[in-house]
Amino acid sequence: MSKTYLISGAGSGIGRAIAKNLSSAGHTCILLGRNAENLQQTLITLAPGKHLLFTADIRDKKSLAVAAGQLGLMPIDGLIANSGIGGENRWGDDDRWTDIIDTNLTGTYNFVNTFLPNLRKANGGHILITSSVLARLGVANYSAYCASKAGLLGLMRSWAVQFAAEHIMVNAICPGWVDTDMAQQGLQGIADDIGITKQEFYDIAMQSVPLRRMSRPEEIADLVAYLLNQTSITGQAIDINCGAVMNS
Repeated sequence: MSKTYLISGAGSGIGRAIAKNLSSAGHTCILLGRNAENLQQTLITLAPGKHLLFTADIRDKKSLAVAAGQLGLMPIDGLIANSGIGGENRWGDDDRWTDIIDTNLTGTYNFVNTFLPNLRKANGGHILITSSVLARLGVANYSAYCASKAGLLGLMRSWAVQFAAEHIMVNAICPGWVDTDMAQQGLQGIADDIGITKQEFYDIAMQSVPLRRMSRPEEIADLVAYLLNQTSITGQAIDINCGAVMNS
């Protein structure tokens, strides 16, 4: 049965892969992001359907409210909170702490609450949050990113309890290195900081990954599609990181 999913951060990387996966299964995708051109690039890759796109900034409640007003009370079967930014932050005048926390953590809170009435119109469904392996691990100079992604797991667990009576399942995925533009930029940034090439740092980074490789965005999308198609998993953070973290 065809369903409707709203995907934030749908203009590239994991978000684009999720939209392609869901559209290929016959579902309707509503794409949301800050960059209209990127969203259009995602839209043309999707299988035919009545897909929509909205330009909005999840940090800005008013921006989200405009998109919600345009959408109306269309029932939505799943909210996929995928928007996020990465990179380092350092104490000082150029500290990115606020921007990263406002986007990754507060932005997710804004996004889900804005479109929760649409999810409730579907009489049950899914909230799926893209967290990170760095919710579980620490990386020097990534304090904002690690804190924001760990915060998302607390948010997810709270919502899983809060919305269970409404048959809304809430879960998070924790990808490790995924071959996206964001990851490539992260590799380059760390390599530059320590004075080696990106390939040299990649080889170092993969030493802590048992499968010795990055995940592909399509693999993450497959997991998302599975989680959206089940009715008994909630309150869980699912690791998908080529073995970088193994929880008992």
